[in-house]
Amino acid sequence: KNYAPGFYAWLIPQKDGKAKVGLAAKTGNPKDFLRKLIRKHPTASKKLGKAKLLHAAFHPITLGGPIPKTYSNGFLAVGDVASQAKPTTGGGVIFGLNCARIAAEVAYDALKQKDFSSKFLSNYQKRYNKILDFDVKVMLKLRKMLDALSDNKIDEAISFCGKLGLDKTIQGMEDIDFQGRSLLRSLPKPRMLAALFYFFSLQILKTPRQN
Repeated sequence: KNYAPGFYAWLIPQKDGKAKVGLAAKTGNPKDFLRKLIRKHPTASKKLGKAKLLHAAFHPITLGGPIPKTYSNGFLAVGDVASQAKPTTGGGVIFGLNCARIAAEVAYDALKQKDFSSKFLSNYQKRYNKILDFDVKVMLKLRKMLDALSDNKIDEAISFCGKLGLDKTIQGMEDIDFQGRSLLRSLPKPRMLAALFYFFSLQILKTPRQN
């Protein structure tokens, strides 16, 4: 929470000696947090202390699930503008591609029927909700749990899951984008059940946000 409050930071090395460094934050100025991450983070600063910034980009990310209405007369909203991103990680490529495909199919049908009314185009939202709705609801719950954890509790949770070998279970998941379904399929595994019991034992949903 000192470097990326409400979210996380990343450092992705590349073959040519460059690296992608970034973070997201729910409060404050992300640019200031990025500068702090590069200069003061106990691990990142050692790797990036002599690095030269080549390019910087900033972009808002919505984590609340799709907006209530993504269609109107002659109009469909797709991708970031429709908040079609994962509430847990902020990633939206797979969700966006699925919704874009459905939007294209509905638009094609609208052209054939010569019907661009809001009522006809509402099929777009109905169809993508069938694909995304369950997973988004699960991820919103997970996001709420994560937001309620202090840094110390996050460290404890990661340590506990590591001891369980939960990383192996996660690596074995077939789908990391539709996380609700992946978790549901993993529930019978003892490691996952133990992890869920641990998280709920923390009474995360009732714990106030701490630093």
